[in-house]
Amino acid sequence: MRALVLLLVGAPVLAAPPPGPNIVDHPIRFDEERIQLTLDYIHKHYGLKVEEITIVPKAVVIHWTGGPSLRGVWKGFNRVRARTTRKHLLRGGPLNVSAHFLVGRDGTIYRLMPETWMARHCIGLNYDSIGIENVGDGGRYPLTDKQLDANVALVRHLVSRHPIRYLLGHMEWKRFERAPFFRELDPSYRNAKADPGARFMRRLRHRLQDLHLEQTFKP
Repeated sequence: MRALVLLLVGAPVLAAPPPGPNIVDHPIRFDEERIQLTLDYIHKHYGLKVEEITIVPKAVVIHWTGGPSLRGVWKGFNRVRARTTRKHLLRGGPLNVSAHFLVGRDGTIYRLMPETWMARHCIGLNYDSIGIENVGDGGRYPLTDKQLDANVALVRHLVSRHPIRYLLGHMEWKRFERAPFFRELDPSYRNAKADPGARFMRRLRHRLQDLHLEQTFKP
């Protein structure tokens, strides 16, 4: 017994893993209809016949919402089908847009859906990425320092849980058109994005440089 006590006393103390960020679950509607629309989207755009909407994320895509209302954004994502006024979006099918996480202007992180389910948030990369939306825009409501802190913590958390190698802003998706995991089959289905802005991505990457996440695809 004495030998055991001495052994335990002399044993090295293992540091506990750092705690993840505080995440508030605030799920959007993801019923059978939305799941079926997601399966249809996967088949139409990616040529995959799958029975589940499960993904293995390789990248994180950072967005801004384009406005100041967290409640309004959540209500928009909660719709199963895209609004009839969104003509370009409807070109790709009736499935509404969504994201895995939504970060409020005060830095609160909301989880909208499981991070291993496919969300429609970035052309060509939906099947292999996690989408993080930030409430704000590039004009009257620039993204805040608290949102930057939250994005840093959330990306670190996601990298610890999934085989993520890439970090990109929504505006940078074209850098990945030659990547094998860029899956869009329709060459005419493309768009141009400005979010979340070059400054926010520079600051985010600077804070995460130790993770060595890539910002473009290198064959």
